Formats: sequence, structure tokens, C-alpha cells
Amino acid sequence: MDRGHDIVLFGATGYTGALTAEYLATHAPRELRWALAGRDRTKLEALSSELAAIAPDRPEPDLLLADVEDPGSIRRLAASARVVITTVGPYSQYGEPLVAACAEEGTDYVDLCGEPAFVDRMYVRHHATAQRTGARLVHACGFDSIPHDLGTLFTVGHLPEDVPLHVEGFVRARGTASGGTLHSALGAFGDPKDMVEASKERRALEGRPEGRRVRIDRSGRPRTRLARGWTTPLPTLDPKVVVSSAAALERYGPEFTYGHYAAFRHLTSAVGAVGGAAGVMAAAQVPALRERLGALRAPGEGPTEEQLTDGWFTVHFAGSGGGRRVHTLVSGGEPGYRATSGMLAESALCLWQDNLPETSGQVTTAVAMGQALIDRLPRAGVEFRVLREFDG
Repeated sequence: MDRGHDIVLFGATGYTGALTAEYLATHAPRELRWALAGRDRTKLEALSSELAAIAPDRPEPDLLLADVEDPGSIRRLAASARVVITTVGPYSQYGEPLVAACAEEGTDYVDLCGEPAFVDRMYVRHHATAQRTGARLVHACGFDSIPHDLGTLFTVGHLPEDVPLHVEGFVRARGTASGGTLHSALGAFGDPKDMVEASKERRALEGRPEGRRVRIDRSGRPRTRLARGWTTPLPTLDPKVVVSSAAALERYGPEFTYGHYAAFRHLTSAVGAVGGAAGVMAAAQVPALRERLGALRAPGEGPTEEQLTDGWFTVHFAGSGGGRRVHTLVSGGEPGYRATSGMLAESALCLWQDNLPETSGQVTTAVAMGQALIDRLPRAGVEFRVLREFDG
């Protein structure tokens, strides 16, 4: 595509956007033609100056003004880029105009969305258009859901082919939520009926893989030796992404199941986490309480530098099938922002630069980028390792 920019970062002056911009400024190839996009030119200029001080030997990004309430500006943004990154959330409130524009313009798109209803709605409304134009719409390119999606792909790659496979992922992490993440979560929890309806609409349109079966294992398990602690099922977007990849890729076998769990060292921590999550979900459905929770941290606010430095995550995977077992690990730094901004930037660079399978429409990271992105992610501090393989 003959576009003016290889990558455009929309929402660059927000908390996560600025971290992503810093990553691109310091890690992207020198030939990258890129731009920062947002509503406020003064803020964009200030960020550009900061990036010039951090990476003075790199080309300065162009600056583009764009606003989700100005459809023309969003369409021009999409038309100017080969790949668009957006950190502007909550996506259910602000995301669709850019998804639609990228689908129509044949522009690759990546975001940080962890909102299941939004992802399902975008599939229903824009997947067919993106297939026609050749656009690749890739949601959840941060901690939601790259470690889980690509970690499962990595695990499956060490198991036999053409046999039923079962994989479980056990997540442990230390991090602090930003204002944007808090508001996205409140929006997602605020209308559980909408999530169910959106999922039904997508399933009716998408169908099931012919001659194969994929599903989420919701049975749960109280303890695991892999993560050395107590576990609880984790009802996030991640398992939906994993089974979407499994449905699209025959390498996952004729029958594939995936279980997704949060892991805690102590039972009291597990009980507290479950109780806290249930409380937030209940409060999010009451407008007055949702507003009070949202006031705890405004969009654009985020962790301190010390909190970013102290953060980490691990995802242990247990895979089995065909008489073979494997234990793998995906690990990285502070999950919500430090690691996420690197994963998001590397996803965009991968779509722009790497030799990838021909795909289009709404696709997952495993389907669109797979091993190429796994190979890139150590630059962002995200490692994939096999800890043990054995028969039995």
C-alpha cells in the first residue's frame, strides 16, 4: 500500500499511548515512517519533544489531529497508514469509528481491548468488510491477550499433531491499573446481558469449525503444582481469544480444550480476589456505584515509575495430548503498561514489517502473526520457555 505512514499511533498522549510512543521511538527501525495522532496539538508537540530528547538520532514522528467525534478525521487517519495502533478507550465508547475506518480503507489495526462485547460486536459489524479490503483487525494486543494466545500456540507447537489436545493456563501477576483500564472494566461489567447478546450474535454469524471441536474448559481446579498455589477460573477475554485461534488453526487438533485460571500462593488471597471481583462486578451494574468507582482514578492516570519497575507476570501452561505432556512458561515485566506497550508496538511492527501468512478480517495474534510475533517479543521483555516435556 502506498501510504504516507507505516504506523500511526492514535491516543499517543494518554498514559499507555505515551509508553507505546516511547517504545517505538527507541526500538523501531530507523526507516519507519510514523505519526502521533490525537485531539490536542499542544500535547502532541510536547510528547514529540520528549521523544526527541530520549532518541535524538531517530526520525521525528509526524503529528496528526484526529477525534472520534469527527468521522472525517478518523477516515483520513486510517487512509494515511499501513497499520494503526489505538490506545483510546473504553473501546465500547470510543473504539468503533476507527475499526470501521480501518476495515473500509484496508488498513491493519491493533488495540489493547479487553472488552468481550466490543470484540464480538466488531466481528459482527466489520469482519466481512475487512476481509474484502484485506485489512487485518487484531484486538487484544497487550496483556489481554498476547501471553495467553501466543503462549497456547507455543505450547501446542510442542505437542503431537492430529490428536485431541488440552491446555491450561495459570496466571500470576503484580501490577497497578490505570484510569483507562478501570473505566474499561466498569463498562464491560456494567452490562453483562450485552456481553451475552454480543457473543450469541457472533456465534450465529461465525459458526463452528467444520469437523473439529474447540471449547473453553470451565470445570476449574482448586490447586496446581505448576503455579504453586490455589487457582480460580478467570472469566476474561483471554480464553475467548485462545479458542478463536484454535478454531482457525488446524494445528490445534481435531478436539481442543482450554482452561484459564488465576493462580495465588495462598488460599486467603484467592478468596479475597474472587470476593473483590464479584463486588466490583455487582457495583458496576449500579449507576451511582459505578460512577463512584470511576472517580477513584481518571483516564490518563497510571502507575508510578516505581510501580512499573516492580511489576511482573507469569503464565504457566500445562499441555497434553497423544501421550505427551509439556510445561511451558511465558513471563515478562509489569503487565498492564510496561509489557503491554511493548507487546502492542511489536504487534504493529510485525504487521508492517514481517513476512506473515495471508489473512484478513478480524483475526487473533496467533492467526495473524504467530511465531513471527513470538520471535519479536523478547525485545519487549516477554519470554517463551519450555520447562519440561515428558511422555505420560
